[in-house]
Amino acid sequence: MGFTRYALSGAAVAALAVGGTTALAAPASAAPNTTPQKVCGSSYQTVNSAPIGSQGTVYLTYNSANGKNCVATIRTNPGTARDMGAWVYVPDTDEYAQDYGQFTSYAGPAYVYGKAHCVDWGGHIDNVYVYVTGSNCAALTEHRVTTIR
Repeated sequence: MGFTRYALSGAAVAALAVGGTTALAAPASAAPNTTPQKVCGSSYQTVNSAPIGSQGTVYLTYNSANGKNCVATIRTNPGTARDMGAWVYVPDTDEYAQDYGQFTSYAGPAYVYGKAHCVDWGGHIDNVYVYVTGSNCAALTEHRVTTIR
C-alpha cells in the first residue's frame, strides 16, 4: 500500500511538473489581503500549510459540511504574474485536482473529496516547489519536501 501510494503520488507530482491535464485559468487579480477562505470559500477551514520559501504559502483547507479539501497557493507580495500552481491528490480514490498558470496573487482553488482519507498536496511559485504527502492521516506522520528547480 505504501509503495502504491507513493508511486501514485509521484505520478500526480509528475503531471503537475509537466502540466499534464492542466486547465489554464485567467490570471487572478492582485489581492494583497487574500486568504485561503477568500480563495476556497468561507466554509473552508485551514487545516495545514507549508511555506514556499519566502515567496508565499500553500494552504490545505477542509469543509466538514461537504467533505472536500481545497488547496490554494498565495503569494506574500502580489504583483507581476508569475508561474504558480496548487494541487491536491487523494491516493485512496485517485482523485486529483490542480490549478496551474501565470498568476498575480494566488493559484487555486483546487478541490477534491477527502473525508476520512489521507491527502497529498502542494504548490509552487516560480522554481520553488513544496510537496506534502501522507497529510492529515491521524497518527501517521506526513512527509514534506521543498525543491528548487
